[in-house]
Amino acid sequence: MRLMVLLYSILSYFMFFVVLIYLIGFVGDIFVPKAISTVPEVYSPNALLINISLLLFWGIQHSVMARGWFKNLIVRLVPHHIERSTYVLASALALAILMLYWQPMEGVVWQLNNGWPHQLMWGLFCLGWCLTVVSSFLTDHFDLFGLRQGWLHFVKKTYTPVAFSQHIFYRWIRHPMMLGMLIAFWATPVMHLDHLVFSLGMTIYILVGIHFEEKGLAHDLGEPYRAYQKKTKKVIPAVY
Repeated sequence: MRLMVLLYSILSYFMFFVVLIYLIGFVGDIFVPKAISTVPEVYSPNALLINISLLLFWGIQHSVMARGWFKNLIVRLVPHHIERSTYVLASALALAILMLYWQPMEGVVWQLNNGWPHQLMWGLFCLGWCLTVVSSFLTDHFDLFGLRQGWLHFVKKTYTPVAFSQHIFYRWIRHPMMLGMLIAFWATPVMHLDHLVFSLGMTIYILVGIHFEEKGLAHDLGEPYRAYQKKTKKVIPAVY
């Protein structure tokens, strides 16, 4: 049974890793068979409605399953040692569904064909994803994605929460992973209308998600986190 839990944690992590790699190609319109602005044979007349529904589906899944009341509700079905891995797996599936059924939309908001602005956008795109991935390792990457919980259960050790720390980027902002994703979603040399809808939807979700995450962290960590909130910006250094 403990081996099955560990394998489940590894499978969930692997699934999310594959979906994340595809997301990078999806958002950047590179290397994947279906990207965010892949030109279809016929544009759907309901593309905007479908895309908004997909964003809401992703946002509700990702937010509701992260809330404490939901975890308490399903604790008998999903015990603690697989709760995080289940959340990671469900998020991977929700994100895969979003990308699979995403509907391209006709129209270009901006287009940078060549020169330094074009290269700058690609540089920011890469920077955003690098910031996201590196920041996940500055907290506890394996706890964040459920592997640590599965491993501790496998070796019969009691789970202990990851200690609060402020390494590198976290000394300047409280959510560098979210900043990285925001940069990656908006930094594109060609902003199609469907990409704009995606970026707006994800930006709204991230800002709302940060609000609820901060409330949870302040509740769980207490005064140390509230003091941290007072001395560091939320997303953008020296600004917000």
